[in-house]
Amino acid sequence: MNIAVIGTGYVGLVLGACLAETGHDVCCADLDRDKIAMLEGGALPIYEPGLEEIVHRNAGLGRLRFTTDLGRAIAASSVVFIAVGTPAGADGAADLSYVLAAAETIGRSLERETVVAIKSTVPVGTSGLVASAIEKHARYPFHMCSNPEFLKEGAAIEDFMRPDRVVLGLETDYARTVMYELYAPFVRTGRPVLFMDVASAEIAKYASNAMLATRITLMNEIAGLCECVGANVDYVRRAVGADARIGPAFLFPGPGYGGSCFPKDVQAVVSTGSRLGARMCVLSAVHDANERQKRVLFGKVAAALDGELSGRRIAVWGLAFKPQTDDVRESPALSLIHDLIGAGASVIAHDPVAMTAARQHFNGQATSGQIAFAATSYDATAGADALVIATDWNEYRNPNFARVRAGLAQPVIVDGRNLYDPKHMSTLGFRYYSIGRATTGAAPLRAVQA
Repeated sequence: MNIAVIGTGYVGLVLGACLAETGHDVCCADLDRDKIAMLEGGALPIYEPGLEEIVHRNAGLGRLRFTTDLGRAIAASSVVFIAVGTPAGADGAADLSYVLAAAETIGRSLERETVVAIKSTVPVGTSGLVASAIEKHARYPFHMCSNPEFLKEGAAIEDFMRPDRVVLGLETDYARTVMYELYAPFVRTGRPVLFMDVASAEIAKYASNAMLATRITLMNEIAGLCECVGANVDYVRRAVGADARIGPAFLFPGPGYGGSCFPKDVQAVVSTGSRLGARMCVLSAVHDANERQKRVLFGKVAAALDGELSGRRIAVWGLAFKPQTDDVRESPALSLIHDLIGAGASVIAHDPVAMTAARQHFNGQATSGQIAFAATSYDATAGADALVIATDWNEYRNPNFARVRAGLAQPVIVDGRNLYDPKHMSTLGFRYYSIGRATTGAAPLRAVQA
C-alpha cells in the first residue's frame, strides 16, 4: 500500500518507519526543508530507542522516503496520515492551523479515492473541520478516519508494533476495510481493534492522557501528605497499586509530569469543556496541582541550603521530561533550573541525550554563564553545593557514591525520582531529600516557597 505521512515529528516519523517495516511504501512529507535534508542524510531530528535502525533499514530498501513535496506524496497514496503538531494556544486550546493547512493541501492533491487518517491529537469535531477543508478542493472521494496514537516516548517502537489497542473512528465500510488491513499485522496476538464513531475516537486520546495525568498528580499530592505525617510514600504506593481495580502503573511520585502530551492535552480538554459548557473541574485541578508540583524540587533545594541560593552552584542530573527521550518540553527539570537561576544560583547540568535540546532552550543563560553542561554526570557534581536528580535515567540509578561525595562541596542530594534508599544514603554521609519520604542525615525540611 502507498502511504503518505504529513509531518515528520515524533508521531509522524515513528508511524512512517513502523508502517514501512511491515512492507508498505511510505513517504514522509514535511515543509521543513532542514528536517527533510537531515532525514535524507541519515540523521534523525529526535531520539527514540530503536527508531534510527528502522529508519535506516527501510530507507535503504526504498520503502521509506522523505520529501518536501506534500502534493506529490499525497497524489501517489491511498492512505494519507495527518501527523502535524497541535500546540496549545494562549487559552489552552489546541492550535489546528497546521492540521487545516494539511487538509487543504490534501484536497488540492488527491488523485484517487483516499482514506485521510488524523493521527495528530485533536479536539472533538476536528475531523469535520478537516473534511470541510478537503471538500472545497477535492475531485476524488475521500473517507475520514480518526486514528489517535498512544505512544510512550522512550518505548514508541514497542508500543506501535505491539499496541494495547488500535482505535479507529470512521464512518464508511471502505475506510474500515483499508484501515483494518493496515493494522492487521500489529494485532495478530489478539489485541483489540476498536471501531467507533469519529467523535468517540477523538475523545479517547484525551481521556487516556487525562486519566494518566490524574494518577500521577494524585500520587504526588499523597506524597506531600506523607511528608507531613512522616509516612513513606513507597509503602503507600505499593498498597494502592496492589488493588486490582487500580493497578501499579503511573503511581510513582516525582516533580510533576511534562512532555509534549500530558500538559497540552489536559489543557485542551479543559478548554474544550469550557467552550461546550462541560466544566472539567477535576482536570483543572490536575493542571494547577501539577504546576505547583514542578516547584517542589526548588523548595527542597532551598530548604536544604537554608534558603541561601545566591552564588550557590547546583548540579542537576536529567533534563528530559522522562528517560529514553531527548524531549525537554514542559520538563520539570527546566522549571527547576529557571527557578534556581532566578534565585541567583548557577547550574551545571547533565543528561545522556537531551543536552542539545536543553542548550537551545537555555541559549541566553548558557552564554551568560548561568548554566553550563557537563560531559559526564560526575563532572556535573564537581564543586556543587547540592545535586538534584530530575530524571530517572538508568545511569543515575547506581552511581559511584564515593565519587559523587568527593565531588560535591556539600553532601546534599535532592532526589526527585526516589532512586535511592534513604537509610543507605544516610550511612554514606549524605543529607538526602526525596519525594514523600523522610529526610535523612538532616533535620526535617521547613517549607520554602519558590
